[in-house]
Amino acid sequence: MLDKTRIDALTVCPNEPDYAWLPDVPNPELNQYGKPIRLIDDTDALAGKSLNINGDSSISDNPNRYKQHGFYFNADHCISCHACESACSEKNNLSPHLAFRSVGYVEGGTYPDYHRLNISMACNHCDDPVCLKGCPTRAYTKFAEYGAVLQDPDICFGCGYCTWVCPYNAPQLDPVNGQVEKCNMCVDRLEVGLKPACVSSCLAGALDFGIIETTPENRDQLKTHIPGFPDPEITHPNIRFQQTKSIPREMTRTDAIPLRYERDDDSKQFKTRTSEKQTKKAWGLDKLRSREDPLVIFTLITQAVVGAFLLLMMMPVAGIATLSASAHPVAYPVFLVGLLAIESVALFLSTMHLGKPHRFYRAFNNLRYSPVSREVAGIAVFYKLLGLYTLLTIFPGALVALAGAKAGNIMQAIGVVTVIAGVAALYFMHAIYRIKARPFWNHWQVLSSFFGNTLTLGAVFVGIYFSVLLHYQGQSYTSMLNMLALPMIAGMVLEGTGQIFHVRFLKRTGGEAVASYYQQCTTYGKTYCLRKIFMLSLPVIAAVLVLVSPHGVTGLAVWFVLAVLIVVSALIGRMLFYVLVIPTTMPGAFFWRNKGFQEHAIETGLAKQPQTGVVDLKH
Repeated sequence: MLDKTRIDALTVCPNEPDYAWLPDVPNPELNQYGKPIRLIDDTDALAGKSLNINGDSSISDNPNRYKQHGFYFNADHCISCHACESACSEKNNLSPHLAFRSVGYVEGGTYPDYHRLNISMACNHCDDPVCLKGCPTRAYTKFAEYGAVLQDPDICFGCGYCTWVCPYNAPQLDPVNGQVEKCNMCVDRLEVGLKPACVSSCLAGALDFGIIETTPENRDQLKTHIPGFPDPEITHPNIRFQQTKSIPREMTRTDAIPLRYERDDDSKQFKTRTSEKQTKKAWGLDKLRSREDPLVIFTLITQAVVGAFLLLMMMPVAGIATLSASAHPVAYPVFLVGLLAIESVALFLSTMHLGKPHRFYRAFNNLRYSPVSREVAGIAVFYKLLGLYTLLTIFPGALVALAGAKAGNIMQAIGVVTVIAGVAALYFMHAIYRIKARPFWNHWQVLSSFFGNTLTLGAVFVGIYFSVLLHYQGQSYTSMLNMLALPMIAGMVLEGTGQIFHVRFLKRTGGEAVASYYQQCTTYGKTYCLRKIFMLSLPVIAAVLVLVSPHGVTGLAVWFVLAVLIVVSALIGRMLFYVLVIPTTMPGAFFWRNKGFQEHAIETGLAKQPQTGVVDLKH
């Protein structure tokens, strides 16, 4: 242990019990994931620096300062008293709706042989912190000191992406202050030789802390997994478990997420299974709304705008001269201005979705790792190039005056680069959702859906605008719409094919993936069926219209109805995309960290009472 006589009496209580102090014990060189436990040597340039905790510039003399530390949880001892939660909240002065550490549980058996397994969980300060890589603002840092993963709320702009990628629900999005906060490992206490506040306050001795892979007193096991704990291979978390008491073969979550954990007879490990809490199909329309509604609009509009511009560039090459700038010297640039206008609305919605919209510029800070940063950069480049192309289309004489005969080639080059930027932006957009902690999204169907919508919605935008224009000018629009129907049908077929393989993937993957599919077929079953009807029938209807080639006002009306149905189908699909995902989070309790109770509290007005710890996350 540290020399207690060297600790400032004003910093540490003079009567701290022995169990509150960090032990100095031997440790192996490598952890169970094969990573070094000593993160840097004492001679490293990073060593010997102050963390400046609470304005204190001193440097701890802890001999294990640069070794990876972590939590130990003994499930056999936890009595769910929530003392760890209270100590953490008091130390960090947290609001009732935030908790860096929380206690949930799973249960199994029948009366009188009923068993409950409590799980106390905070940030696991992982070897491979996905929150750090995902954060676009670089608000996260993994320190050599104790291996702590720390987050700076002042840098965060409240996008919440770290809450998506973390499998353990450690980062907490505060909708009141518009930022994310999380457990900081109580590094200020570690610097003076004390264990974190939650550990020191644990009444039953269920929580402990120290150098990772060192067995605390009265412990025998250093498991990396426990029933209800997500796959440790996602992030290599620095937490170890002990659970020796016999529990039933099947343990069920008490929160609203339809999951249970079943022991495999061969491996003796608990596997995640679906808990069928509901069997009837419902519309679920009241549950389609979510905090991500702005992203529903943003993604669909962006895909439509990219698709529309792509078709504007491609169709004249395919022989559809009516979609060229020369054929419509006024209407063509007006359409481009319209694309810019609705994309501006989409960008505004995505920015206002942030907890701190005025700090949107920080989204570019992590281009190396964060798919969010890459998406923002890609869309920014596309948006600016689209604006440049629109400006040069409105004022063609300016480019001719500068480039002369090469003006046409330059315009074509700008158009091609704009298309490439748009396609790249959509690829980066899809990469945001390829998250291991959200298996419903982690499939190539996201890419096929996004690019399918790009072709379909782009064709709808272009087709409706120019068909009305041509009809008003007394020209035939049938050949143009027949050509645009090809990418329209191709987009719907592409998305539908992805959906077929996605369902197979969900059933094969199991766990949270198949639980999402189960909710898709029950809670949102009727809406999902309507969506399938749209996906099956709309391409057929479009093909029939190509064969029939209706014209005049009647033809416009028919195509317009088809366009509305396509947009409605895309909207339903995108809303389901966000509400169906079940993350690999830790189990909650009946009231605490329970989505079902949160919805009930918001609907009934209980959320207005701060002691319930519920705040509406909608912006």
